[in-house]
Amino acid sequence: MNYSIKEISKLAIIAATYTVVTVILAPISYGSIQVRLSEALTLLPFYLGTPAAISLWLGCMLANYLGGTGIIDIIFGSLLTLIAGLFTAKSKNLYTAGIYPVLFNAFGVALILHYTVKSPYWLTVLYVAFGQFVSVYIVGIILMRLLERYDIFEKIKIRNSDQLS
Repeated sequence: MNYSIKEISKLAIIAATYTVVTVILAPISYGSIQVRLSEALTLLPFYLGTPAAISLWLGCMLANYLGGTGIIDIIFGSLLTLIAGLFTAKSKNLYTAGIYPVLFNAFGVALILHYTVKSPYWLTVLYVAFGQFVSVYIVGIILMRLLERYDIFEKIKIRNSDQLS
C-alpha cells in the first residue's frame, strides 16, 4: 500500500481525533453507561473507505489503552470498531452504515464489560446501544451531513486499498 505522506497524515488526524475526543470526554466515554461521542466518527469509512476504518481502529486502541478496562478492551473493544468500520465502508447508504457500529458495540462492548467489570450483560447491551445510537445516528449523521455540505470529503479524499496500484 503506497499511501502518500498527505494521506497518512489525514488518517493520523482521524485516529488522533477519535482518541482525543474519547479521552477528553472520559466520564461519559467509558463504563457500563457510556455515550462515546467519538463514535460519531465511525461513519467516516462510509465516505473514506477501509483506510478510515483502520485509522479508527488505531484511535480506539489508543483510547482504550488510556482509559479502558485493560488488555481485553484494548484488543477486543478496538477490534469491534475495526469490524464495524469495515462493514460501514461497504454499506449502501449512510443510515444502514450506522447499524454496524451500534450493533457490534452494543453486544460486544457489553460482553467485555460483563467479563471485566461484572456489569449485567443485557442491561449493558441496552445502555451501550443507547449511547451508540446517540453518537452515531444523532451526532454522527449531523456531523457527516455538515462535512458533506462543505465538500470536506472531496478535500480529504483518501484512496481505498483496492484503488492502489
